[in-house]
Amino acid sequence: MNSIIDRLQPYPFERLRALLADVDPSADHRPLNLSIGEPRHPTPTVIRDAVTAHLDGLASYPPTAGTTALREAIAGWLGRRYGLAAIDPATQVLPVLGSREALFAFAQTVIDPRDGGWVVCPNPFYQIYEGAALLAGAQPWFVEQVPENDFRCNWDSVPQAVWARTRLVYICSPGNPTGSVVPVDEWARLFALSDRYGFTIAADECYSEIYHDEAAPPTGALQAAQALGRAGFERLVVFSSLSKRSNSPGMRSGFVAGDAAILKRFLLYRTYHGSAMSPTFQAASIAAWNDEAHVRKNRRMYREKFDAVTPVVASVLDTRKPEAGFYLWARVPGGDDQSFCRELLRQYNVLTLPGSFFARDHEGRNPGAGFVRLALVEPLDRCVEAAGRIRRFLSP
Repeated sequence: MNSIIDRLQPYPFERLRALLADVDPSADHRPLNLSIGEPRHPTPTVIRDAVTAHLDGLASYPPTAGTTALREAIAGWLGRRYGLAAIDPATQVLPVLGSREALFAFAQTVIDPRDGGWVVCPNPFYQIYEGAALLAGAQPWFVEQVPENDFRCNWDSVPQAVWARTRLVYICSPGNPTGSVVPVDEWARLFALSDRYGFTIAADECYSEIYHDEAAPPTGALQAAQALGRAGFERLVVFSSLSKRSNSPGMRSGFVAGDAAILKRFLLYRTYHGSAMSPTFQAASIAAWNDEAHVRKNRRMYREKFDAVTPVVASVLDTRKPEAGFYLWARVPGGDDQSFCRELLRQYNVLTLPGSFFARDHEGRNPGAGFVRLALVEPLDRCVEAAGRIRRFLSP
């Protein structure tokens, strides 16, 4: 057996189940779930129709590289969304089965297990980064995202000795759970470090299309690279998905794009990994990437929820509307996030997720401790009701 598996920590939702195992939720209130980041808006008709129109695709094996039409649709979307002057769909784009599996598998491609080294990632963070690092034979190094730094990574806090043996950096923008967006000057700093030390950057952008201002979408990593004169996207690969953008998490469809030399290696790995997308879902993905009307509607629904919920929650918790994404990251009174979640469920039947479950103890503290993540994925009325219960819970 692979002994490294013993080093994997339980997933946050497994820890949540254990934390709440002896809690009896209030029977006086209907259950409301703000814990899981699973989109609950209806899957758009354009995707549903494309699936049913291409069911014959279930009768054939798909190519790992995907169809030319799908890669061209993704490249076209990247050009429209980020203003990329040129991206080659044949060499710089690769379909994947959602960003999660690709983020994990990517580490197995860029890290030599005989060499190990470090994988640097934000803290709090998406737990896949840690598992990918460990199972690739590397060690994770965590960079705090805390209020004192406006929930951004201070890359200068990483020791030079760690950078010298860093093989991969994971970065999430917009961030999960904080909602922070990486600005161009921070990308410039990270690219300079990559040039100096030779590590690869994996930019997780699965929340890129959930933002508040239609005129000010979040900057993407490829967009920043182009603006900084890095048209070849050296040592940079971005990961995106239709799950949040298009409310289709069950389709497991996304893409990676960037450095052609790295993607060539990643494609070779994936031919062995067994991760080709069904032709049925490839056709549906083409339809999704070519349609923006449903994405604007999706953003409007999230905007309505943030506008209604944030002031209510902020009246009793230290929080603010995030730059992007669909989470509120809120500091709880007293700093005990786990007790907060237990008591809120017991008294008001609202399920939330402790922030400490998203982070690791590093250099003496857990930067997620004392926070909770509130996912605004339920319908507007349920999110508003949950916010009202939180206010009553803290203002008896």
